[in-house]
Amino acid sequence: MSQNRKVNKVINTVIIQAVLILFSILMIVPFAWMFLTSFKTVTEATSVNPFVIFPKVWKTDAFVTVWNNMSFPLLYKNTLLLIFWRVVCACLTATFAGYAFARLQFPGKNLMFSLVLIQMMIPSQIFTIPQYTMISDMHMTNTMFALVFPGLVTAFGTFLLRQAYMQLPKDLEEAARLDGCSIPQTFVFIMAPLARSSMVALGIFTAVFAYKELLWPMVVCTDAKKEPLAAALATMQGQYATNYPQLMAASLIACIPMIILYLIFQKQFIQGIATSGTKL
Repeated sequence: MSQNRKVNKVINTVIIQAVLILFSILMIVPFAWMFLTSFKTVTEATSVNPFVIFPKVWKTDAFVTVWNNMSFPLLYKNTLLLIFWRVVCACLTATFAGYAFARLQFPGKNLMFSLVLIQMMIPSQIFTIPQYTMISDMHMTNTMFALVFPGLVTAFGTFLLRQAYMQLPKDLEEAARLDGCSIPQTFVFIMAPLARSSMVALGIFTAVFAYKELLWPMVVCTDAKKEPLAAALATMQGQYATNYPQLMAASLIACIPMIILYLIFQKQFIQGIATSGTKL
């Protein structure tokens, strides 16, 4: 009987692993297609033959052309500055608001948090027009502040940090209060350090969202020198024809910051999501 259980366990494990491997391959296919297309000619890239997967001759002309025609150092600079300020603003505002909603008692607390949740359920594109009107009235278009403006506060970050603070034991606050700590001291020296895993997770989420944001940069930035990577790549899409090898080569180059970010913070990202701020 035990032998049959072992056999069934092995079979179930093999099936689960096979399914996971299959879905992993399906997720890798778009990236592999982008990589292979960047080394093809235009004719090969637009061929309707489904068996033309690998380029006949591996060419790097597309990489050379896009690197010479596009100011990638400037685009990297704009994108990294956008990510940096978005992460700083999101983490600061979310950790303050999350702590207030989780630990403090004040009039209208539940109503305000309900408004935060409602904002999470509304598509962000709805806020594009009022946000642009505000930036235009401040005469701040084509500036870094304009790019960062929608990320000054984050409903998702507020919810994530609130959940992290709610999972921390109340005994910590009571002990700090008995030691004479005020509410700001308790927050800065006791509670905030214990939520650092969730802050790291929020920072990585915010960086990814800022990196791939397309609509807002195209609306608020008409100066090519102020564009981030996503908006610059969108300008390569032609109305009647598109050079796909060059577009894929530029996209591959643009992926470098996110790949590096993932390789550096992979452990912290998984840890932050898994623990939700409970790791001491």
